[in-house]
Amino acid sequence: MNPMLNHTTRLLGLLAVAALTTLAQAKPLKVYILCGQSNMEGHAQTSTFPAVAKDPKTKALHDKMVGADGKAVVLDDVWIAYSYGNFSGDPVGKKSGQLTAGYGSQHHVGTGKIGPEFTFGITMHEHQGEPILLIKDAWGGKSLMVDFRPPSAGELDDEKNKEKAGRYYNLLIEHVKEVLADPKAVYPDYNAKDGYELAGFVWFQGFNDMVGSYPRTDPKQGKKSGKDYSEYSRLLACFIRDVRKDLNAPKLPFVIGVLGVGGEEVSDNAIGFRNAMAAPAEMDEFKGNVAAVFTHNYWPAEIDAVELKANEVKKAFHKRGQEIKKMEGDARKAAETELRAEVDAAMDKALTEDDKWLLAKGKSNQGFHYYGSAKFFAQIGKAFADTLVKMD
Repeated sequence: MNPMLNHTTRLLGLLAVAALTTLAQAKPLKVYILCGQSNMEGHAQTSTFPAVAKDPKTKALHDKMVGADGKAVVLDDVWIAYSYGNFSGDPVGKKSGQLTAGYGSQHHVGTGKIGPEFTFGITMHEHQGEPILLIKDAWGGKSLMVDFRPPSAGELDDEKNKEKAGRYYNLLIEHVKEVLADPKAVYPDYNAKDGYELAGFVWFQGFNDMVGSYPRTDPKQGKKSGKDYSEYSRLLACFIRDVRKDLNAPKLPFVIGVLGVGGEEVSDNAIGFRNAMAAPAEMDEFKGNVAAVFTHNYWPAEIDAVELKANEVKKAFHKRGQEIKKMEGDARKAAETELRAEVDAAMDKALTEDDKWLLAKGKSNQGFHYYGSAKFFAQIGKAFADTLVKMD
């Protein structure tokens, strides 16, 4: 046989095998939707990353978040399209790009913020080993009862808020459809021939409903009674059904990030809300494709302990501070300066060096924003991704 012909035949065979291998490996772009209110936005400053590194339980996760240069990693194969709001939660902007730190809340950014999306993307890419697109829709201060109210939930029996009902549900669906109409606009390497797959939805919300106008379980007790949150369970079940219907994804895997503010030490009312939030995952129709992640398991309780000490100091000076507020002019300014110096001295004495470090490197926001703790948000992002993968 002609050696040149034999070589050409073998080369063509190798090329054919390579083409078939490439074809076999071609997969739809995995798309995950992340939605909720201020804590899906995320208020954890990157300045709190050191606390993730300090804890042996989260050190390995920190090392995936930060590169050798000490900066937040930028993921080559994970991109994000984010629709966000201002401080009041009004929809004011959209941004997209490769996933890295900075896709948390977009106001008072400081060193840059993260929510669950950062480690969700890192973890999911680790699991899947293939390109991923995240679509994130989060606006602060929004309830499921009113703002995210799904179409099948029925009309809102509240004249004051009736016109607001469902507005943010509609914004969510519109943004997702906008991105999916042209994925290449967000993910430059998107191949239309391979298409995309809606692979999961994460819901992290709840605070506004927990403190909202749900009925009391025992009206005779007034405010001493807990609230009946069964309506939230119904609304969330409607939300899951409607999202799947409107996005034409009837079995879309769905993770409920159950409200975890306060950790273990919370009221019976808060526990009642958590149970109502998790309830749809136990419904027969959602078995196997809806799961709850109890985020209170990741609450930064160590910050609680330090805050307790700090609050005791503030409490000791509170009455004096109230008296100073009644003063005027230079006398008030002088008294305030003197008080601040005394409070600082008392705080310095009450807190250990580790306490001070934790407040500086582990906390960047208030308790209702999970202290703006990157350690908290990093852990729940990972937990959301791990849970979705188990439903595949």
